[in-house]
Amino acid sequence: MIRTPLRPLARILRAREKGENPDDIEAENRARRHAEMQDQSRRGAERRLVVLASVFVLAFGTVGLRMGALASSQPAEPRVQTTGAQIISQRADITDRSGRVLATNLLTHSLYAHPQQMIDPDRAARELVRIFPDLDAERLHKDFTGKRTFLWIKKKLSPEQMQAVHDIGEPGLLFGPREMRLYPNGNLASHILGGSTFGNEGVNSAEVLGMAGVEKAFDGWLRDPANEGAPLALSIDLSAQAAMEEVLANGMKVMNAKGATAIFMEIKSGEIIAMASLPDFDPNDRPRPLLTGDASDSPLFNRAVQGQYELGSTFKIFPVAQAIDLQLLNPNTMINSSTPMKIGKYLIHDFHNYGRQLSVADIIAKSSNVGTVRIAQMVGVERQKDFLQKLGFFEPTPVEMTEAPTGKPLVPQRWPAVTAATVSFGHGLAASPLHLASAYATIGNGGKRVRPTLVHGHKHQEGDQIMSPKAAATAVDLLRQVVTRGSGRNTDVEGYEIAGKTGTADKPRPTGGYYKDKVVATFASVFPASNPQYVLVVTLDEPSASTAGGGESRVAGLTAVPVAAELIRRLAPLVGLRPQTESKLPTIEPRLPDGLKLVAN
Repeated sequence: MIRTPLRPLARILRAREKGENPDDIEAENRARRHAEMQDQSRRGAERRLVVLASVFVLAFGTVGLRMGALASSQPAEPRVQTTGAQIISQRADITDRSGRVLATNLLTHSLYAHPQQMIDPDRAARELVRIFPDLDAERLHKDFTGKRTFLWIKKKLSPEQMQAVHDIGEPGLLFGPREMRLYPNGNLASHILGGSTFGNEGVNSAEVLGMAGVEKAFDGWLRDPANEGAPLALSIDLSAQAAMEEVLANGMKVMNAKGATAIFMEIKSGEIIAMASLPDFDPNDRPRPLLTGDASDSPLFNRAVQGQYELGSTFKIFPVAQAIDLQLLNPNTMINSSTPMKIGKYLIHDFHNYGRQLSVADIIAKSSNVGTVRIAQMVGVERQKDFLQKLGFFEPTPVEMTEAPTGKPLVPQRWPAVTAATVSFGHGLAASPLHLASAYATIGNGGKRVRPTLVHGHKHQEGDQIMSPKAAATAVDLLRQVVTRGSGRNTDVEGYEIAGKTGTADKPRPTGGYYKDKVVATFASVFPASNPQYVLVVTLDEPSASTAGGGESRVAGLTAVPVAAELIRRLAPLVGLRPQTESKLPTIEPRLPDGLKLVAN
């Protein structure tokens, strides 16, 4: 900018020549200069206002766009971050089929120590041992006074324990928030749930991992944030499960059994409504596994899935149903039942001598070993193996538990005539009670294969047709006769039309041969027989019932059957199955001689 002089000499001289006042020239120039300065200041202010307004528009536009993006996005739970690896601490709940909680998460705290920050490590060690008697005082003292800079003391604390530690007043004892897995029903359904443990850990968070059961089988699903916290709904019913465990525990005690298991399952869907194995455990405080001895001595052993038992006479219905399906016989066909029966160098006996012949219906009702073997011989070895394989006895059950693969049946490598004979009445092939429940469900399902499941409402693929519906219905009728006039009479619960079969099998010795005084007693059933909807299998390990004469009996008819009857009385009403109080048979009016009439007293 070129500054104009206020008193230019040329104009001053001309003004003096003309007699004008030179000061007017200065005033005029000064006013012009002030006007130019004002114009310049106004233009600068206008530019600054434009810039400021642009900044405000840009800022508010950015905030508005961000708010719109957040409003249209899906909400997500924040994940806890630790120094280093990321730890996902959230885990979905597990519920029963009605939404009642079986497993959930609880906010708790861990206890850790920074020994270098401790004021009185000796006192801290003494006080901690007083609060937690399981801690080693000598070890704590050594850790607190050594060179360690970090030490885990307890992974989970109750509020009372946390307050007691806080009262010690030691700055080197610190708490870290974390989630723990809580099983609010204690031992209930413990083998199904399995339990959990901590994985990756930090002072502010810990990863919860499944250890066994459905917790481990569905571990990835339960920890997947994409499921948005949706619970895993199991097929079991909490009320039915509680009733089953109560009855089974009482039955195990009365029958002096080493262990017991029961499975209650829907036939059409294969959904397990209740499944128990005793003895059990509390998944909130899961015990350590046995490292030596018999695995079945541990409460962690799931007899329903992992137990491999010779299931005795419960197998007899399989060769009979297959022979009926192959149209080799019918329930009235007479079979040679002379005992003993010789196969090679082996003799096969019946518990009683039933005479020279029995009908197929009587073979099942009276549980004839010899008659069953004769029918199995009619079927043939290869067809027998193929039928049992289709029923699932050559592979682990597909139930959603990590223990399922360990329960693969023990199938003979060789299958000579004597093996085919013994397998026909439940010896020589060891399978789990869940295998048996699935096979009986297949019979009750019109011969269509049923695969057990612990997931509620999941659409499963329809099973293969193992036998004709007519043969399956005939097999159910034969099982019904076992209850009405055979070894299962004690389980004939009025109104529920129970159809089932008992089985008593000697337990094998680990060194070979069989025990003389140890058996596995089983009762497998479907009901109602006129329209099978449910299957129940009860197995007692080494039972011994007192008889009326003061002796003892180990047969399933006096051990497993009474327990199964009480289970049906308790479970059937819980699933809405009403007893049939009226006979379905047509009413027949008696024919009386002429002149006589019937008078009620």
